[in-house]
This record gives sequence, structure tokens and C-alpha cells, in this order.
Amino acid sequence: MPKVLVPETDDKMRAFAEHVFASETKDENIRDEISMFDVAEDCPILHHELAQHLHTDDDAEKRKRLQRCRTLKVPMAATKTAAVPVVSVEVDTPTYLEVPDFQRVAIIGDYASGVTMDDFELSCKGLYRALAIREKYMRLAFQRFPRTTSQYLRDIEGETFKEEDQVQPVFTAPAKNGEDPFNTKNLPKNLGYVARMKEGLIYVYNDDAAADKHQPKDLPCPDYTTFIDDMNFLIALIAQGPTKTYTHRRLKFLMSKFNVHEMLNEMEEMKELKNNPHRDFYNCRKVDTHIHAAACMNQKHLLRFIKKTYRVDSDRIVHNLKGREVTMKELFESLHLHPYDLTVDSLDVHAGRQTFQRFDKFNAKYNPVGASELRDLYLKTENHINGEYFATIIKEVASDLEDAKYQYAEPRLSIYGCNPAEWNKLSGWFVKHRVLSPNLKWMIQVPRIYDIFRGRDFVPHFGKMLENIFLPVFKATIDPHSNPELSIFLQHVTGFDSVDDESKHSGHMFSTKSPKPEEWDITKNPSYTYYIYYMYANIAVLNQLRRQRGMNTFMFRPHCGEAGAITHLLAAFMTADNISHGLNLKKSPVLQYLYFLTQIPIAMSPLSNNSLFLEYAKNPLLEFHKKGLVVSLSTDDPMQFHYTKEPLMEEYAIAAQVFKLSTCDMCEISRNSVLQSALSDEEKAHFLGQDYLKEGPEGNDIRKTNVAQIRMAYRYETLCYELNLIKDGLKAD
Repeated sequence: MPKVLVPETDDKMRAFAEHVFASETKDENIRDEISMFDVAEDCPILHHELAQHLHTDDDAEKRKRLQRCRTLKVPMAATKTAAVPVVSVEVDTPTYLEVPDFQRVAIIGDYASGVTMDDFELSCKGLYRALAIREKYMRLAFQRFPRTTSQYLRDIEGETFKEEDQVQPVFTAPAKNGEDPFNTKNLPKNLGYVARMKEGLIYVYNDDAAADKHQPKDLPCPDYTTFIDDMNFLIALIAQGPTKTYTHRRLKFLMSKFNVHEMLNEMEEMKELKNNPHRDFYNCRKVDTHIHAAACMNQKHLLRFIKKTYRVDSDRIVHNLKGREVTMKELFESLHLHPYDLTVDSLDVHAGRQTFQRFDKFNAKYNPVGASELRDLYLKTENHINGEYFATIIKEVASDLEDAKYQYAEPRLSIYGCNPAEWNKLSGWFVKHRVLSPNLKWMIQVPRIYDIFRGRDFVPHFGKMLENIFLPVFKATIDPHSNPELSIFLQHVTGFDSVDDESKHSGHMFSTKSPKPEEWDITKNPSYTYYIYYMYANIAVLNQLRRQRGMNTFMFRPHCGEAGAITHLLAAFMTADNISHGLNLKKSPVLQYLYFLTQIPIAMSPLSNNSLFLEYAKNPLLEFHKKGLVVSLSTDDPMQFHYTKEPLMEEYAIAAQVFKLSTCDMCEISRNSVLQSALSDEEKAHFLGQDYLKEGPEGNDIRKTNVAQIRMAYRYETLCYELNLIKDGLKAD
């Protein structure tokens, strides 16, 4: 049993959480600029609490007791003179694993966290339970949770940390020489199970009789009521005054600590990199962790491709125009265009000032020359020529990545949930055109546009949309031979994404009173959290089944925190392996601190944000990086935002110039991108080192990553220090 018993969410806290949630779902225009989750830099509350603290007798005995178990016992990464080594440096230890001597930033003297002892203990209790909540949901879905944080949780609970309890997603390794990745002969046999949807969740049964009696197989799934209860607790926590103050001060300390570390050790880090043979930023592996397939090429590439296809295929029938088959030449004539006259300006696919805060105008940029017919012809998998041009241009992008050698991408393809045949069409396109490359890892994005489908009567209720998205995948998992093309395609799918304009408000508050998906038959869109819960729950059950079958599993990696309510980031904290964007984390110190403690990867796209939601100079990328959040750089949509043949390098180059990033910073961000990505275990071991799953300098091979061991030691020790504070706060209770 755990030594620290955290009480369940009581009715008072639940009511408070629902009040907070309700205020967040109101229109942005009627809310204050600073939300109840935020603490302004010059917030008078801090000054008020300081004055109150001066006139309040703090618990001196607790302070003394805590002083006796000071956090100076936090493990240090190995050095030649380390007293408590994490890496035992022996005579035969390779020199690249050793951490050179460097100057550490330490706080000594009387205990001081910037808040009273009572507030400190209250904050630690809440943060501990929040960490335990995320760990629970990550294990359930076979998603990642940092082992360092897990070790501290076991220590707090008085239990032994077991390496075998850690879970990792499973990805398909690249085909070896001579192997056919599209071979269907070795697919697993049919299990004969039955899959059916009930209340928005796919259940797996032994047979039809068991399904009729609702006697599902033992595949653990999240409990709806418990999930709501955990969510209410987190909502109350991120709005709790003492916790906001404590986390705000810890984050300011982390920022200051990194600045001092950089000032003292920048030259030593650079010395490490200079002494590292062969490896530099250019030949470090880096992954574009957030990119959409329909915009994965730059605008010049698309323009050249359009002109080339017109020269070669002008007399080919390529489109159905108002019930009549037309050639490419006739199609362009109907649009009053000639490809020879096209320029990147007339193509008009690039986002600019006119798209800022206008997501509708941004979506229109997917139509070359403003013509949806050209989008259907060149950027769709399903059209009159079976997506041939789209497959060709993607393979050209993949070829560029293979030529660059050190760059990878994770493009998203869409499944809408409009009808169950979408999976067959998409997998058929994938297999027919053999759209496979060792430098591409595929993901499925699900747009949150149920309201449009319901308004056009494509689906009767939200439950049908969920069924169309997940039931074909369950069936292909149970009996791969029933749909071999889909089974092969799923081997190369690594995760699911949830996409759309987050700034749109649904006004719906996700709670135990929310209608079940089969009951949601109105044209109004469900809330972001509603979407996230049901996607996560189905992915969790699907991963349990696929893990039992020895198949690859899927990660949940939604767009989150680009705009909209802060509760989006809270839902992702509970359910997502990693997220894209995360800008709104700067509005909630509690969530930002939790994302740091759990090392949740964030794929940030400053150039994309600059055109849509946030000016480049105001982007929190540098702030998050300094504080120790796991950030990576991604392009989002090269067609809209980038100019060069290597959009990912363009993203790194601009970030380096604007934020004055050092070589070590850029290599650390590159390493983060590989860790965040869905590259297989074999690929990560090859790109990062055999011990990449270990944390701190022990898991870093500088010969492959070009990240200084000093930097890795600093990151590891800083995380341990913060986790140790929580442990001490709970022991002092």
C-alpha cells in the first residue's frame, strides 16, 4: 500500500472543477485576458502573499524537519568525483559516457520554496496525484512515461521500482534487404473474435453469443466515471491558488537556473562538441514530428510538378467535371488557366498576413489557384486517377529526405469517419502506389468535423463516426487476412492525431451528464475533451488487443494548445503520448510544470504559428527549452510556410537565428525529435545509441547525438531535484 494516501475528489472539489470548466467553455470575448489558470509576471497576488507570509507564523518545526532531509541528496550524473553516481565510471568505461567536471547551480541553506509549508505540502500532494493519474493512463494505452518520474513515484509510495513494469509502444522495424514490406503471407491467423461498438467504445467478444450478452474479453479500458473524476481533480488543481504560486515560482527558478548553467558551462559544452569526431548538427538525425501529407512539399515543388504533369499528361482523362470526364487540358481550360503562365504567386498556396487569426482562410490555401478541382487532382488519395499524382509527389518528397539521409518525417493522412470504406480506399492507395520510404513514418489524422457530417446527414450520430474510424481497424487486427491491404497499411501506421481549429468553441462541458456518442445526434460539435476521451479510450483497447497479437501499437498524438481553452492541454496530459503546438502552456504554470515533470514531448512549429496564431518573437519555444520541457521543431505545412527544398532545416535555421540557439541547443532539440518520433526501437538505437531508453547522460551517446554530456547531466539532475522536492514535501506531512 502507498504510504501517502491522496483523498478521492470530494463533491466540493468536483463542483468547483465543473464551475471552472464551465467558465472556460464560454466565449473567449467575454473572458479576461489572464485566465484563472495563469499567474502574471507582475501579479499583485504574489506581493500580497509575500506580505501575508511576513505576518504569518509558518510551521518552524516542519521547516526544521524538512531541512534534515534536504534535497542535496538528489542523485548527480556521474563525474570523476561524484559522490552518488548514477553512472558508475569504471576504468573500462568509454570516455564518451563520462561527464566532464562542470559547475553546478545549487541552493543551500534554510529550506525555501517561496511558499508557506502548508501551501508547499498542499501543492506536493496535488502534483503527486496528477503524476500518478498520467502514469495510470499511459500504462493502460502502452504509451510512454519517464522512468525517472516513475522511480520517484514508487519511492513516495514505499514500493520497489520494477523495470519490467515500464511500457513502450511497439513500431514496425524497416524491412531488411530482400524482404518485401507488402508481403501478406506472414499475416497472423484469424482469432474468430467479434468486435462491436457500445456507448462509443469498441468491445471485443469471443463470439456473437457473447456479444449479444455483452460479455467482452478482458481488455482493460479506461473507466468513464473515474476518468471524469480524475479530470475534475486536475481542473481544480490547475486553478488552485497555492499550487499556481508554487509552480510559477519553480518555473521561474528553472529558467534562471538554466541561464546560470549556460553562463557557467557554455564553453565546456562547446569543448565537448568540438572534441567529438565526425558528428555535427548537420549529420545528427532529426525528425519532422508534425507534418501534414497534403502539404508536405514546398510551393515551388508543387508548381514544377503541375507543369510537368501537364506536359506529359495533357490528353489524359484525369477528372470528372459535372458528370463529364475531362482531360487535363480541358480541366485547365475550364479554369481559364495555362500551366505555363503559373507562378508561385498565382498558385497562392502560401500563408501570409491575411491568414493570421483566420483559420478559414488558411484552409482555403490548400486549393492551388483557389480551385478545389486542382486540390482533388494533386493532393487527394481518392480521385479519378486513384491518387496517382499525390502518391508520386509524396515519393519525390521522400526521395529528397533519403538524399539528405539525416532527416525523417511523420506525415498525416486523413480518416474522416464519414463511412467505413475510407480505410479500404486509403490502404488500397498506399499498397497500390507503394508509398513507403524508410524516411517516412505514417500517422492518421481525424478532423473534428462531426457537425459538418451530421448537418449533411452523412452520419446519424457521433457514435457512428467513431465506429467508422475504429471498427475496421479492430476487424483487421482480429482477422488480418479478411483485409490484407489494410493489415499491411496498419503495420506502417504509428499513431493517431486529432486535428481542427481549436479556437472554435463548442460550449459543451464534458461530464458524467454528457450524452453517450450514440445519443449525440444533434448537429452541434462535441467538445475537444469529448473527442479526445473517446479517441484515447478506443486506442487504448486497440493497443491491448494488438499487443496480445504481437502487432505494432499506436500512439495518440493530438494537435493541442495551439488556441482555445486550457482544458485541451489538461485532456492531453491525461491521454496523449505527446502533442503538437502546446502554445497555451504558457497560460497555466501548473500544467506547464506537470508537462516538465512528466517530460511530455511537444512538437512546436513557430513558422506555422507566426502565420496563424502567434508572432514568431513571442513563441514560447525558447522559454520551454530553457525550463527543460521536451520540445522538438516541426514544419506543420511546408507548402504554406516554407520556401526551400529542406523545410525542416529552414525551421531550425530561423529558430537558431531568432532565439540565438547554440549548437548544443539545436542538437538537443534534434535528439528530442527522434525520441518523440515513432521510429522503431532498432532505428533509435542506431541513431541515438543502444542505451537511449535510459535517462540522463547514461542514455546519451555523444558520438551519435552530438549533445554534450554536461547538458544531459544538467537536465537529469534538475528533473531529479524537482521530483525530490515533491517527495520531501509529502514526507514532511
